[in-house]
Amino acid sequence: MAFIINYDHCLCCGSAAISKVLTCTDYTVSHEQFDIWKCTSCTFRFTQCVPAADYIGSYYQSSDYVSHSDSKKGLINSLYHIVRNYTLKGKRELIRKTTGLEQGVLLDIGAGTGAFTNTMQQAGWNVTGLEPDRIARENALTNYNLNLAELGELDNLVGETFDAITMWHVLEHVHDLHGYFEKFFEILKPGGRLIVAVPNYTSYDATVYKDHWAAYDVPRHLYHFSPKSMQVLLEKEGFMLETIKPMWFDSFYVSMLSEKYKHGKNNLLSAVWKGLVSNIKAMSDTTKCSSVIYIIRKK
Repeated sequence: MAFIINYDHCLCCGSAAISKVLTCTDYTVSHEQFDIWKCTSCTFRFTQCVPAADYIGSYYQSSDYVSHSDSKKGLINSLYHIVRNYTLKGKRELIRKTTGLEQGVLLDIGAGTGAFTNTMQQAGWNVTGLEPDRIARENALTNYNLNLAELGELDNLVGETFDAITMWHVLEHVHDLHGYFEKFFEILKPGGRLIVAVPNYTSYDATVYKDHWAAYDVPRHLYHFSPKSMQVLLEKEGFMLETIKPMWFDSFYVSMLSEKYKHGKNNLLSAVWKGLVSNIKAMSDTTKCSSVIYIIRKK
């Protein structure tokens, strides 16, 4: 088995029209550099020469990786938790409105430390939470008394079980991109919803920070989606894109991290300004928001 994955074609559309566009640094763990390539056909971007699935785990081992550690250390992580408490309610309402159900059966993939899984369980939903990281699962047990399953349990889930599947900033991490969509199609009920939140490299803050844009997050982020490339992927996998929702807070969080990466220190004023400008530019076109939520229906 290869330790490193090197792509000779676009993983989204299959085109061989790919080329290098950026070199980014892993500021969170290794400080190694990784190239980001683009597809000129569908605009999909991907991290080249990434560690294979069995070898990438060490790149997640950092107390600064807040989605696993639940760390509140430092200004950025503290603000993250404040905002998360607010956005969890919004996510719950989004699930309710999208599915038309007050209660249902939900699969939360990449559940992290269990905050969203817990929120939906408290709302009366039957939730299965999957999380690959052991530390995150332990934090979920400590914080919410949740027993999250390992990601391998996805293979054991039976067909047409779930009303909704959620992936909050998770799809960009999974190695078997097409395999996941095939499984989603199998286990979603007819008309079920797939809700995917990912960063959007076509946003204003991404164009400003370029290789310092924190949402590239190499090598943990294997893929970098544009709305166009997501549309291509979904059509290829038999899903229909219903709508795109903005994640307004992400531009500020990403800008704060990006300022730190670019200048070596936190610059709250500059980050807030760039995040605000990014959101203003996205108000007339939510497909330009720093992060977006794709509401997807099984055909």
